[in-house]
Amino acid sequence: MSAADGFDAVVVGAGPNGLAAALTLARRGRRVLVVEAADRVGGALRSEQLTLPGFQHDVGATVLPLALASAAFRELDPAAHGVEWAHPPVPAAHPMAGDAVLVYRDLDRTADALGRDAGAWRALVGGAAAGGQRLVDALLSPLSPGRAVRAAPALVRYGITGILPAEVVARAVFRTPEARAVFAGMAGHSVLSLRQLATAGYGTFMAALAHEVGWPVVRGGSENLAIALASSLRQLGGEIHTGTPVRDLAALPPARSILLDLTPRQVLAIAADRLPAGYRRRLAKYRYGPGVFKLDWALDAPVPWRDPRVGQAGTVHVGGTLPEIAASELDVAAGRHPERPYVLCVQPTVADPTRAPAGKHTFWAYCHVPNGSTRDMTGAIESQIERFAPGFRDRVLARHALGPGALEGFDANLIGGDLGGGSADLRQFVARPVLSPRPWATPVRGLYICSSSTPPGGGVHGMGGWHAANLALRD
Repeated sequence: MSAADGFDAVVVGAGPNGLAAALTLARRGRRVLVVEAADRVGGALRSEQLTLPGFQHDVGATVLPLALASAAFRELDPAAHGVEWAHPPVPAAHPMAGDAVLVYRDLDRTADALGRDAGAWRALVGGAAAGGQRLVDALLSPLSPGRAVRAAPALVRYGITGILPAEVVARAVFRTPEARAVFAGMAGHSVLSLRQLATAGYGTFMAALAHEVGWPVVRGGSENLAIALASSLRQLGGEIHTGTPVRDLAALPPARSILLDLTPRQVLAIAADRLPAGYRRRLAKYRYGPGVFKLDWALDAPVPWRDPRVGQAGTVHVGGTLPEIAASELDVAAGRHPERPYVLCVQPTVADPTRAPAGKHTFWAYCHVPNGSTRDMTGAIESQIERFAPGFRDRVLARHALGPGALEGFDANLIGGDLGGGSADLRQFVARPVLSPRPWATPVRGLYICSSSTPPGGGVHGMGGWHAANLALRD
């Protein structure tokens, strides 16, 4: 891992944030080395034939609205390096006992279908979508006063309700069970109890992204995004060494900057001897969130949703009503396994038929579970899907399960199955990994953290790496 003329920066970890950090530095003329423990780049951006030959599944992330919306990926422009975005006819759907609720790209079409709640949806979600790129940039750069000022009117409107619990806002703003349920499904992406502060903000933001940029997938599999980023880095002279675990910073070649696409537990494992005692204690208090139990299926036909319109949606939130979803997420927050879990489902082949043989389909779903859970949730997940798609199990050709332990084995950043790099509650929205005006910088000169354990948190947006790299450049 040495170069005759040295490196300006070494990035440990080739997930989306690590690659974004490396590219940001390389685009400004820095000599960059990326070292990755796995045999391929991408972290959670990995695609495999998990079930049967010809069925391409994303092991981690599939639906990537933030990759279209973030400042990092707008600058890095993956589409210019071969990434093809595929949009489903409908970004998201929420099955109910009667007709499902569909969230279209078109705000008015979505709102009109909500009847008495049309005006409320336009005001809450439409108001956030109207904030446009300025609001997105402010939310993904929470410590940037300049971005906050530019987005001030939209940010204030968003924050008035966004700071509140999703369950409170859903009951106060919406009158129909359908609107309350679809908002709860959106807020469930926070992986928090819907009674916790700021969960309304997550729900509003996710719904607004559906109208603003859509919820696309990468044609051929999410790993193609990582491959494109890595290819772009190599074209700029960057080096990538895979299959190279780092157990001690001393093993790295000298560099002016070291950026760690790692969570606090891993940072402590490889760098504790260099970090001041007080900072080590603060990192050790960092809290991880719930894990997930994920299932991938190969299907011989589309999912037989009771409302066939749900078959047009790339993402499906299965969980029923607001009270049902809120109870499920409250169970998980309390360390319990829900009997009827909130299930987040994705139908990739609705947008990208290349992922399965002709006429066949891939499908995946996960539910939230306590961090590090060992319980098999296959039965609970499939029973929830059967509630709204009777006969689903008859379509299954093969299934593949990934519990929290298996997910962490696949990507060491997924501690206990936590996909977001740490709890996303209000305390850790900004104070991640510690409360600091420069949370990406450690007290050690030239040593930075650039993972989803830094602002703005989880999601495939590259912003943790982008912020850390720009800070390193300024330093």
